[in-house]
Amino acid sequence: MKLKDVAYRTVPGIEWLNRYTLKDWVADVIAGVTVALTVLPQGLAYATLAGLEPQYGLYSAFMGGIVYAFFGSCPQVTIGPTALLALITSHHTGFGLTSGPDYAILLCLISGIVEFLMAILRLGALVDLISLPVTVGFTSATAVIIGTSQLKGLFGLRSDSGSGFLDTIISVFSNLDKIRMADFSLGLVTIFVLLFLRKLKDFKFSNKRKFLKSISWILVTGRNALVVLISSIIAYYSCKNTASCPFILTGNVKSGLPSFQVPKFETNIVSANGTAVHQNYRDMIRELRTSMIILPIIAVLGNVAISKAFGTSGVSATREMLALSLSNVCGSFFCSMPVTGSFSRSAVNHASGVRTPFGGLYTSAFVLLAVAVLTPYFQFIPKAALSAVIVSAVIFMIEFEVVKPLWRCSRRELLPGAVTFVMSLVLGVEVGIPLGVATDVAFLIYRAARPTTNGITYIVIRPKQSSLCFPSIDWVRCRISNALSGYGSVPVVLDFSTVNDFDFTAARGIGILHKELLNVNVDLILMKVSNKMTVILREATNIEFHLIDDLDELESTLDQTSECEPYLRVTVPLINGQTSTDCKEIEHGKSN
Repeated sequence: MKLKDVAYRTVPGIEWLNRYTLKDWVADVIAGVTVALTVLPQGLAYATLAGLEPQYGLYSAFMGGIVYAFFGSCPQVTIGPTALLALITSHHTGFGLTSGPDYAILLCLISGIVEFLMAILRLGALVDLISLPVTVGFTSATAVIIGTSQLKGLFGLRSDSGSGFLDTIISVFSNLDKIRMADFSLGLVTIFVLLFLRKLKDFKFSNKRKFLKSISWILVTGRNALVVLISSIIAYYSCKNTASCPFILTGNVKSGLPSFQVPKFETNIVSANGTAVHQNYRDMIRELRTSMIILPIIAVLGNVAISKAFGTSGVSATREMLALSLSNVCGSFFCSMPVTGSFSRSAVNHASGVRTPFGGLYTSAFVLLAVAVLTPYFQFIPKAALSAVIVSAVIFMIEFEVVKPLWRCSRRELLPGAVTFVMSLVLGVEVGIPLGVATDVAFLIYRAARPTTNGITYIVIRPKQSSLCFPSIDWVRCRISNALSGYGSVPVVLDFSTVNDFDFTAARGIGILHKELLNVNVDLILMKVSNKMTVILREATNIEFHLIDDLDELESTLDQTSECEPYLRVTVPLINGQTSTDCKEIEHGKSN
């Protein structure tokens, strides 16, 4: 392989650069700035959700765009903070002193390393263990948890709202008498405006009203920035006198670019008695626990799904994992919390007409400009407005529409989703996903032990050896007889898919077996019989056997001839092609 090809495969951004045009640049700049107007308010809000100071959301919003521009393969994908990762990060940031940022940054580094190992070992298939119902249950529960966590900001409550779903609900309802009407009114109005502007994109304008269509597009794509700007202006003029300010504000946001520094492997936390306690690397790892595995898997799952949704069939999951891992590793050296692809911002990027991944560079440049220049003005952003931005984004993560088709087609699959949803709410998302996956795996094991399909009962006899000749045919007949004695008079399917060597004597034995089974009203069905073996059977027995090609044809046939009961398959192996007179032990090999 040529060095040029290796470079293109390793760093796809080089290839983009070689064919970059002025039109690409214009389209990417417009898309990049548009996405930046979305990520700025979201970054501030997600940092608050993660239990960090607002500037950390901005620190997390630029390095991913730079790295992905060179290592990513899908132009639409934008890397940055998301609500899901912010929620998981928030579980480790409430210990006081500087431990919050230290834990978040270390988690970002470790997530990048885990994602890098997944890419090198090509472990992207691990995300396939998370079924659709589990994913739906997790994202829906996360949306509920995140939405609930924002009630404090929407209601203007200053009291501690608890760290979990139930704690938050109890705390909020016990403090309803302390609601600040200004914050509550602003939050509700902001949510209404955001939902209205989101719905505006579905309104169809005629070709004669292109100007209105353009204005509508600007309002829809920049709605987050618009409502935050307007609410900040209102707060600015309402809060000139800080003592009489009707809103709870974001407060001072540290200005200036983040400094380059190695993530800390030790920190200090506040103990229960109020004293500082030193935490070494082992203590920090012990605290992060399952988040070091769950968070990277969620990040990979989301990023690969987005790249496949907007990209082509040629998108490489391994390359996407590599780009994501480098984004997290590099971002951790600039005070970033964990990041991944954002579906909402990727949709904005796509709608804005982005052409190459370099659109992320211009988003990053705008974010850095905002960090350096605009941060003094961020202090006037009402927390209710940021809470409204989060609520209006996560409310659409609750996937009600999946429940109805699952109830109609496969009610069993609703259980893993329900377990994930409930356990995520009660015990936390780090526990909910493993329990949901465990429930799915338990069903797989159960179905392997007690498989059911179309309610049909039958026994499958599958010789494991390739030779089915005269020494073994009597043994096979014996095993089938034992199987019938244990499971009743059900159809018998003899699977020839592994049989290559088949002789006249064996064919005569199959004919005798057919007559024996016919006498006890048991059907014998032969599956995947080659043309050569079919000729031998016909010449040796002069019997027209019931032949099928696959299990779909089998089940269709049995549907029409058998009563509906749970079915069981029994696989009978032939060991080294030898015969056996001991037919008491029957080996059960079960599959779907």
